[in-house]
Formats: sequence, C-alpha cells, structure tokens
Amino acid sequence: MKKVSLLLLLAVSTLSFQACSDKKKESDDSVEQAENANEAKEDAGTGQTEDTNEFAVKAANGGMLEVELGRLAQEKGLSSDVKEFGAMMVKDHSQANEELKTIAATQNITLPTTLGEDEQKHVNDMAKLTGAEFDKKYVSMMVDDHKEDIELFKKEAEDEKANPAVKSFAAKTLPTLQKHMESINALDKKID
Repeated sequence: MKKVSLLLLLAVSTLSFQACSDKKKESDDSVEQAENANEAKEDAGTGQTEDTNEFAVKAANGGMLEVELGRLAQEKGLSSDVKEFGAMMVKDHSQANEELKTIAATQNITLPTTLGEDEQKHVNDMAKLTGAEFDKKYVSMMVDDHKEDIELFKKEAEDEKANPAVKSFAAKTLPTLQKHMESINALDKKID
C-alpha cells in the first residue's frame, strides 16, 4: 500500500510539474503575452477592437522577423542581391516597427517585444543554412511572407471599423510592402 501511495504521489507530482512548465512556456511567448494583454483591454471595454489589436500584434511580430532575417541575409547570403534585399528589409522594417510602436503606445495596444516562438524557430533554422541553400530558402520565405503581409495590410487599410491611427499606418506601409514584393519576385526569378 505504501508503494502504491508513493507511486501515485510521484505520478501526480510529475503531472503537476509538467503542467507548470507548459504554462510557463506559454507565458514566455511575447506574442501570446501581447495578445492576452490586448484581450483583457477589449474585455474591459476600452474601445479596443480585436481585429485592430490582432493586426498590430501580427504586424509587429512579422516586422521583427523581417529585420532578423534581413540581418541574416546580409551576413549569410551568397548573392549580392540577397544581401541588398536583406539590408532593405532591415532598414524599411525597422522604420515601420518604430512607427508602429509609437502608434501602439498612443492607442494603448500591447505589442510583442520579442519574436514569437514560431518566428524564432524560422530564424534559428535559417541561421543553420549557408550559401546558395540560404539564398534560395530566404527568397522563398520572403515571397510567401510578403504575399501574406500585403493581404494583411490591405485588409486593415480598408477596414471601416479599424482604429484610425492603425488603419493609416497600414495604408502608409502598404506601398513599401508592394515594392518589396516586386523586388523579391524579381530576385526569385534570378535565383531559379
């Protein structure tokens, strides 16, 4: 009986520890923290809209990813075109990120302060690549990413219910994203 009780206690302890570490892991994700903080503001009736908050979090997280991958492209890219595109990503997305931070502060929107876990995994995976393999994967990621970004920013810029400051940011940033898309599509054709 004593053995069974001890085993049962050990099993419960293990499960409790597992649950605590899973919970800690979730709360370590800056994107989740921002989403939860914004959700609390929405629930408190602050006038926050879920769509605008969601856009701001995605835009901030995506912008940070573009900057980190752009830095890697400058460092690990084989092609001078890839290095130049990476430099453009760092410059343009750093500027947009700062503008979004300013808007978020004035509009009481919480943004992530670090990359989300999924995005950090992309950066870590890309950091392992070199040369032509890096270039091909980076260009492919940038094509896909900018398609999604353009769709996201266009939707926010056209949303009648969007926060006016955030809507204006999306509309102002959209042409830059479209310019990036043209550049990366041209680069994609060169690399294939």
